[in-house]
Amino acid sequence: MNDLFTKTDYSLYSNSMSFLRRPYLRNPVSADADLVVLGVPLDMATSGRSGARMGPDAIRRASVNLAWEGKKFPWDFNLFDRVKVIDAGDLVFDCGDAEDFTYRLEAATSEILKSGKTMLALGGDHFITLPILRGYAKHYGEMALVHFDAHTDTYANGSSYDHGTMFYHAPNEGLISPKHSVQIGIRTEYKQQDHGFNVINAMQANDLSPEEIVMQIRDIVGDKPVYVTFDIDCLDPAFAPGTGTPVCGGLNSDKVLKIIRGLAGINIIGMDVVEVSPPYDHSDVTALAGATIALELMYAWAAHRDSE
Repeated sequence: MNDLFTKTDYSLYSNSMSFLRRPYLRNPVSADADLVVLGVPLDMATSGRSGARMGPDAIRRASVNLAWEGKKFPWDFNLFDRVKVIDAGDLVFDCGDAEDFTYRLEAATSEILKSGKTMLALGGDHFITLPILRGYAKHYGEMALVHFDAHTDTYANGSSYDHGTMFYHAPNEGLISPKHSVQIGIRTEYKQQDHGFNVINAMQANDLSPEEIVMQIRDIVGDKPVYVTFDIDCLDPAFAPGTGTPVCGGLNSDKVLKIIRGLAGINIIGMDVVEVSPPYDHSDVTALAGATIALELMYAWAAHRDSE
């Protein structure tokens, strides 16, 4: 009788409230943890199909498919033997108030970092990355960005609260160095002569091997602190239909996972997975892709942390 409520849960259906069934603690600052998972249920900066606000919940529910394995194949260690991970639930903010949201996310990020932890954010639309970078820059200064996406998100013709303008504002604010940043999977229009970022577009990425792509990433970011942001529409819609602005010709899941594993050893300081939109998903395939990518990013982060 004693283990009725405490037995380790390997079911794929029960207790899916937290990411990978990690402890759920609403006050992450005082918690004994190395990494905090924070949901950011926002889609008011979306330009296409809405629904990304439901992304964090969908990713958490899909993550139970990954929780049973322990040591994630093909890694040679169990992530949770090395680091303590908690789920802090979702950021709470006044609905429809972009200014309040931006302040709260930047402040929450900064408080988590000040407590000696790092953060994995689950979006939500891609605008969330800008206030997160503002919080990170207070602690790390100018960073390198490794950005997986179909779009550059460097467009100057949007508003301050727009999921297509974050990486126009971030360099102008001194948050990231375009020279040391790389965008992977791009397959929409941008002006290379005015762009500033290194780009491995989708056609190039599909022709290159994962090892060749990783080598380019490592050369570009050097030894700078690296923030990794993954827009799920980097994947081809065949592998991630549930997103607001799908673009054909993207990368497949296998290649993306191999690239992320190749990031082990670089100085990853933070990460997010964004733009999962459950209303347009089928059989939770996009949510599962988001959960898997998030887990692989945590492994890559832990591999570097353990080597320090």
